[in-house]
Amino acid sequence: MNDFQTIADTQDRVGESPVWDVRAQRLWWVDIEGAFIRSTILGHADAVQSWHLPERVGCIALTAVQGQLIAAMETGIARVTLHADGQVDIDWLARIQHPALGMRFNDGRCDASGRLWVGTMVMDMSLASDLGGLYCLDERGLTGPHVTGLLTPNGLGLSPDGRTLYLSDSHPKVQKIWAFDLDAATGRLSNQRLFVDMNDWPGRPDGAAVDARGHYWICGNDAGQIHDFDAQGQWCQSLTVPMPKPSMCAFGGADLDQLLVTSIIPAQTTQATQTTRGRSGAVIALQPGVRGLPEPVFSRFPATV
Repeated sequence: MNDFQTIADTQDRVGESPVWDVRAQRLWWVDIEGAFIRSTILGHADAVQSWHLPERVGCIALTAVQGQLIAAMETGIARVTLHADGQVDIDWLARIQHPALGMRFNDGRCDASGRLWVGTMVMDMSLASDLGGLYCLDERGLTGPHVTGLLTPNGLGLSPDGRTLYLSDSHPKVQKIWAFDLDAATGRLSNQRLFVDMNDWPGRPDGAAVDARGHYWICGNDAGQIHDFDAQGQWCQSLTVPMPKPSMCAFGGADLDQLLVTSIIPAQTTQATQTTRGRSGAVIALQPGVRGLPEPVFSRFPATV
C-alpha cells in the first residue's frame, strides 16, 4: 500500500471527475449517483461543500469565473453557478438527443484550446450497449459523435503539447485505451490507435490524468491500483490505493505534485473487489514523485442552446 492522505471522506457512491483549480487552490469533484458537485481545500477534510443537481453529473470542467463550472449531466451540458448557501443556477449550453433511453454523459476533459470532450454511455452497464459516443462542446455547440461504438467511455486526457487525445472504454467487454491525433485548430480527431490493452493489466481502465512528462496515469478499477504508462504506452509503475475501485485521478496541490484520486463504493463485496471496501467513497492524495499540469479552462461557449 502506498502512503496516502484522506482529502475527503464523503462516502461518494460514484466519486468521479476530480478537477484541481490552480487559481483558487481548490479541488472539485462529483458523486455521479448522488447527483452532487463537491469541493474542498486540501488540508480541510472536514470542510467539504456540496451542491445537489437535478440530474446525475458525469463530469465537470473549470471556467474563467470562480464558483462557476461546466457540468455534463444526463440530458445536456450546462454552465452552473454554485452559491455559498448551496443553491445552484443552471444555464443550459447544449442538449442531447441520446440514441436510447437511460443514457447520460460520463467522463470528460478540456483540451488546451478550451474545448470540452465528453463521452456518453448507457447507464445500465449490464446491457453491454455500444450506443455511447465521444462528443465535443465548443462555439459550434455540441458536435459528434466523433467516436462511436463505446460502452463506457472513460480515461480522457491530453498530452502536454495538446496534439494527442487519450480515450478508454472501461467496460469489462472492452478494457482498452486508445490514442488519437488532435488538430488543435479544427478539433479534428484522426489516426486512432491502440495505446494500452488493459486486459493485460490489473483493473479496468477508468479515469486518467497526464503528467508534465507526458506519462498517462490510469485508475485500475476493481484492482485497487493506478498505473503509470509513458507516452509510448510502456508500463512504468503501479501505485496501490486503499480502495478496490479508484475511479479517476488528477494532479493538484500547490506544486501540482499530488495525485488526487476519487473512488466508488462497490455494489457488493467480492473477491474481485479485494473483499474489503477500505477507503471506498473517499478522495485521497498520493505522492507520485512527479508533477502534473494546470487543468485547462473551458472557454469556447456556444452562442445558443
